[in-house]
Amino acid sequence: MTDPIADMITRIRNAQMAKKPEVLVPYSAIKLSIAQILFSENYVAKVERIPGSASRRRGHFISDQIRIILHYTEEGKASILSIQKISKPGKRVYCGHSELPRVQNNYGVAILSTPKGVMTNNQARRERLGGEVLCEVW
Repeated sequence: MTDPIADMITRIRNAQMAKKPEVLVPYSAIKLSIAQILFSENYVAKVERIPGSASRRRGHFISDQIRIILHYTEEGKASILSIQKISKPGKRVYCGHSELPRVQNNYGVAILSTPKGVMTNNQARRERLGGEVLCEVW
């Protein structure tokens, strides 16, 4: 897999279209940070890390996973109307603090990877940081 973050975004999008209550994603620190931002911005209901396990008898190893409990409105509509990957392996997208994107006139958020960690465009604007634009959510 060349782009694990795009895989995570696709899993979330597909699970919401199928009205699934939750989605499992293979663990990585950056994916957990993105999921926690989605939780803090009220796009998902809950995020938790599920530790992996090893079976001695069969020699299988199950790696850590991230469980994302999806959030729906009372009418059954998904909280995430659109989620899309911006920076891709073939074309990275970087921006300085003065060029940070505004998503849907600030109704949505852009998630960035900055020198101080993964954060939203609004947090990066307050801290005057630029970085790689990972995805946009609204």
